Amino acid sequence: MATYKEKVGTSVVNYAGNYPGAVEGELWYDSTNKDFKYLYPNVTSAGAWSTGANLNTARTQTTGAGASGTSAIAFGGEAPPRTGATELYDGSTWTEVNDLTTARQNMSGAGTATAAVSFGGVDTAITNLTEMWNGTNWTEVNNLTTARSGMGGTGATNTASLAFGGNTPPVSALTENWNGTNWTEVNDLNTARQYIAAAGTPSSALSVGGNPAPGSAVTESWNGTNWTEITDLNTPRERASGFGADNTSALVFGGLVPGSPRTGATELWNGSSWVEQNDLATGRSLMGSTQGPVSSGLAFGGGTPSPSALTEEWVAAGAPIGAWATGGSLNTARENLGGAGASGTAALAFGGAPPGNPALAVTESYNGTNWTEVNDLNDGRYGLAGAGTFTAALAIAGGEDPGVYKTVNENWNGTNWTEVNNLNTGRRYLGGSGTSTSALAYGGNAPPFTADTEIWNGTNWTEVNNLNTARANLASAGNSSTNALAAGGEPPPSGTGATETWNGTNWTEVSDLNTARQSVTGVGTNTAALAFGGGPGGSVKANEQWNGSAWTELADLSTGRIALKSSGTTTSALAFGGATPPGAAQSATEEWSSSSNVVKTLTD
Repeated sequence: MATYKEKVGTSVVNYAGNYPGAVEGELWYDSTNKDFKYLYPNVTSAGAWSTGANLNTARTQTTGAGASGTSAIAFGGEAPPRTGATELYDGSTWTEVNDLTTARQNMSGAGTATAAVSFGGVDTAITNLTEMWNGTNWTEVNNLTTARSGMGGTGATNTASLAFGGNTPPVSALTENWNGTNWTEVNDLNTARQYIAAAGTPSSALSVGGNPAPGSAVTESWNGTNWTEITDLNTPRERASGFGADNTSALVFGGLVPGSPRTGATELWNGSSWVEQNDLATGRSLMGSTQGPVSSGLAFGGGTPSPSALTEEWVAAGAPIGAWATGGSLNTARENLGGAGASGTAALAFGGAPPGNPALAVTESYNGTNWTEVNDLNDGRYGLAGAGTFTAALAIAGGEDPGVYKTVNENWNGTNWTEVNNLNTGRRYLGGSGTSTSALAYGGNAPPFTADTEIWNGTNWTEVNNLNTARANLASAGNSSTNALAAGGEPPPSGTGATETWNGTNWTEVSDLNTARQSVTGVGTNTAALAFGGGPGGSVKANEQWNGSAWTELADLSTGRIALKSSGTTTSALAFGGATPPGAAQSATEEWSSSSNVVKTLTD
């Protein structure tokens, strides 16, 4: 029999406690607790919804298609009036495209964002109209055999779909199969219903809930030939939505529950039973949804009861959980310093000051393990901004006491700082992002708080359009002068959650941080960013992730602090320096990874 070393290439380490040198999957013996242990990926134990970007057209009785939560199409609905509006989702933004040929509501659909089919619904009356989407336009094709609304509809393409139930009137059990050219009647549902949630394909599907009842829990499984009644939903309802790959794996959510308001209840089908999951943030009925597997999907629009533009993104259990770990400490503790760097393993820290002390010129470089002192700034200052990497960076503006607000700009080449052309407006506590040749400086205290924005082209600064909200001590992110994010900041006493994105020309107000704060820092781009730390009071450990449309709370910093700095991206970042009440300068460094591991113990 092969030994552990022969199988995996290493011996089982004997260590007193948790072995710090373990890699994912490695086994060791804990001699203190007399257990065999191993390192296992830290993942979510249940699926969850998060906020996505709003539809351009709020609507109920809408439908949709798509393979995942990052690729979807929404079409039709009641705005009011009845609409043919069609929108595509790319994971961060909905974009208006060509409308349905005939505006309809309460229809069904199937397919993907580039190949979809829409069938039935109501225009001026219940209709049998069918249209196909080719990624650019809708085209009328052969109609359903029987006109109806409120059907269930499934299918992974626009050439293979299933339509079942609905209202003709009366409420129907009819099932029809679409082969890309014609609809064919096949065996009926066991229970006639409308307002059905659906999942699957023409050969393996589910029909879930609906009415009458009112609000049914009935679930039927389709095997390509017949419908069979199986285990009921936990929460009876109608006007719910659903998606899933086949009749063994599906998600049903939202709808109307008898005697209750619209629900956000979400249930997962595992092939034999329904398991309750985390609810939608906003209970709605008659939403549109994607058609893909339960690993990733969307819920959009619907009625609250008013027509809604809300989008929520589903990610199933098993998603990586990010975490902060302790890194090497700065050699010089300080707050209000500048920072630059493209990852959590390569960063530059410069300037700043311990609370109540003169401004520093000290510069340190991080290699993923330790900070090393390198050549100082030419001009010591605090409240400065940074841009670039640890080998090519800018140190922008800042100041010193008493009341000095500087325009100075220095360029780092990996060895030395060189003074280059100054900002137009001197200020402290500003935001900065980009590279050493394509950067943006925005906000700050001039005084007073300013919204001024300037672009750096590698030679000169040019004034451009201002922030919508003047502020200082804000989080900043971005990888060029045409891509930036500004979040949080002053005015006092508790700061703001205001967030704005920069597209190279203008700032646009978007969704606020969940936790309003000042003296916060950030990393990333205008579509994928982190914001962490801040005040008031230095008590904020909160870490939030921006996905291009909304902020989601992630694992907190270990040490809450204000006036810290950062480097990196949403997958690999660094938090360093800052201060904790009542004014203690920090040298602590924390390393962020978007995935992490947990220690598990082998059991008998």
